Amino acid sequence: MKRKHLSLAIGCVLLSSMPLASAQEQAGAGDQPASSATTLDSVKVTARKREETLQDVPVAVTAFTPETLDKLNIKDLGDLGAQVPNLTIYAARGSTSTVTAYIRGVGQADPLWGVDPGVGIYLDDVYIARPQGALLDVFDVERIEVLRGPQGTLYGKNTIGGAIKYISRGLPTETEGFASVTVGNYNQLDVKAALGGSIGGPDSGLRGRVSVASMNRDGFGKNTYTGQDVSDKEINAARLQLGAYSQDDFDVQFAFDYLDDQSGVRGAKMLAPNPLAPAYPPTSDRYDIRSAMRNVNDTEMKGASATVNWRPNEDWAFKYIIAKRESDTETSIDFDVTPLTLVDVRAFYHDNQVSQELQANFDGGGRARGVMGLYWFNGDAGGQVLNHFYNPLLAPSLTNPLFGDTQGVVNTESIAVYADWTFDLTDRLALNVGARYTDEDKHAVALNRFYTGLDYDTSWGTAANFDKTVNFKNVSPKISLDYQITPDIMVYGLASRGFKSGGYNIRANTTSVPRSGEPFDDEKVDSYEIGSKMSFLDQRMFLNLAYFYNKYEDIQLSVFTSYTLPDGSSSFFGDFTNAGKGTVQGVEVEYQFLPTANWLISGNLAWLDAKYDEFIDAGVNIADSQEFTNAPEFSGALNVEYRTDLANGGNLSARVGYSYQSAVWPTTDLSPLIKQEGYGLLGAGVIWRANDAWSFSLQGTNLTDKEYRTTGYNIAAYGVLTGFYGPPRQYSLTARYDF
Repeated sequence: MKRKHLSLAIGCVLLSSMPLASAQEQAGAGDQPASSATTLDSVKVTARKREETLQDVPVAVTAFTPETLDKLNIKDLGDLGAQVPNLTIYAARGSTSTVTAYIRGVGQADPLWGVDPGVGIYLDDVYIARPQGALLDVFDVERIEVLRGPQGTLYGKNTIGGAIKYISRGLPTETEGFASVTVGNYNQLDVKAALGGSIGGPDSGLRGRVSVASMNRDGFGKNTYTGQDVSDKEINAARLQLGAYSQDDFDVQFAFDYLDDQSGVRGAKMLAPNPLAPAYPPTSDRYDIRSAMRNVNDTEMKGASATVNWRPNEDWAFKYIIAKRESDTETSIDFDVTPLTLVDVRAFYHDNQVSQELQANFDGGGRARGVMGLYWFNGDAGGQVLNHFYNPLLAPSLTNPLFGDTQGVVNTESIAVYADWTFDLTDRLALNVGARYTDEDKHAVALNRFYTGLDYDTSWGTAANFDKTVNFKNVSPKISLDYQITPDIMVYGLASRGFKSGGYNIRANTTSVPRSGEPFDDEKVDSYEIGSKMSFLDQRMFLNLAYFYNKYEDIQLSVFTSYTLPDGSSSFFGDFTNAGKGTVQGVEVEYQFLPTANWLISGNLAWLDAKYDEFIDAGVNIADSQEFTNAPEFSGALNVEYRTDLANGGNLSARVGYSYQSAVWPTTDLSPLIKQEGYGLLGAGVIWRANDAWSFSLQGTNLTDKEYRTTGYNIAAYGVLTGFYGPPRQYSLTARYDF
């Protein structure tokens, strides 16, 4: 019978099957010499809302400690993709901080309101409903956790593909903090700092922490028409935490976060000559553009939350979270990347959400333990998109140029109840069962019109005008068994269901495409997984394996296509539909090996086989000709690190890392020119810890300056074919002072 593991850190819901850190790192920098650790540490986690070791948790997850994040040079969530099996994550199209995330082939690339993400992102237990601003920068972080597969029976909002959880540093009882400065090429200058501790003395019961960050660099490219930088970075962020503690059984914590992204637009390369702009052939630089639009790509995001923890006795713990978040974004998108006004778009997004969650966690030290919860979410997401489409090869008419206005709002109100319990059938065999019931309403208001000019003052027609509500109900069960073969080897099997509600296409044109005003269906995934957690060589090697098999139904797809105008010409249309059915299976391997006290080898390998079984287009099943997006067949990473102690009491570590992914289709139009063939990235870093206070880090990424696309646009009606590229070679030097 297992001993009681009711963790006081009940807010940590997900955690990792692979710590990616040695015992020395987990104990904390400076706690012991770099080369004295001779075993890997089985890190204590609260993956199932109770304290366990990583190797005891029968789920496929990866976690990153602050030390590991520093050594792997993880600057924002986009850098996690190489280090987590079957995770694809990057900045969406022309943005800097809008996220696109896929796990095991499940995700959503469309950032428009009315479309829910397939991968949930959480900031300190609070779900971030919209992708704008959600590509969070890493600063003053306790850890980052990535849980793969459908979620819903343990916490928060139901997410069909998986979850990424960003956990800030907690509230310390003694004064502590840090300050760091980073300089690099492209005139990079990052400043980060934090200060926390007791307020009014160690016995006051009041604690606080404030952290700030300013991340800046010049652009990777230029707008050669205006002379301005593109693909630059200008982000300021801050977090404030306050806590009041009464003994060990009751506390109230308040958190506030703020992000202001004033980076310019991202540069995109013209991948083929545009027949509508023969005077502007493709540029030689993958980041340069020639645009007459304003260089505006601003996002402001802020949030506030209150968390109440109450532990009436040793068996029960209760937690209540109430949070409010909002964001505003304005961006200019020059699809054709020329000074001509062929396909130019100005977009405005706004989001306002309120969520509440009540959890009850029981662990009486016997054979049964579990968690139960209630979750409520109400959010308004909306905005306005001003479109301008022009074909200079056609005669001027009412529809050429075409001025369109897409505006509206989608309200989501979701209520859910969930439970997850574990029963020890024997000392080695455990059964875990869970379920979630969700009742969700989507209320969409859309008004899409055509205008006579860029002032968008005089309308000559309406594409869509509706006010509709649709309801979705779902029960998502989960069952798993895990068996401890030996103290060092555990195997598990689980079956679970994932759910993502449907909604309305806010780009609808019911005049030309009547079905576009009808709701699209909810997605469902039935996921089956077997895996093992293994420790060898007296805990000098961890090897974790997982095989999953998913049946994916009513796949929601955003498809940029065209429709026929009244004059017989074609124009851009943003369609949204349910593709049909698919089968996704794969294998994931995570490893960590400490051959000697000085060397650490870690990484991952992944295989993903994602295929459509049914894809209905115009009444015909075209599944054989379709491909899953953001689903590379093979991917992996290898990190080799050498650590050694120095005579003055400090230590030195040096790392070389290589990551690889095979060919990927980034967009649903399956353009061969946007498709990215397989590629590898090389990185390296050296960290010198002079003493307990000072450390210095030299880091480099994409050292071979590999050119690789993350996504792009293919709008055939206007000759647009562009690609957005990942960052070039970068190097930086960081000085940090801890106190």
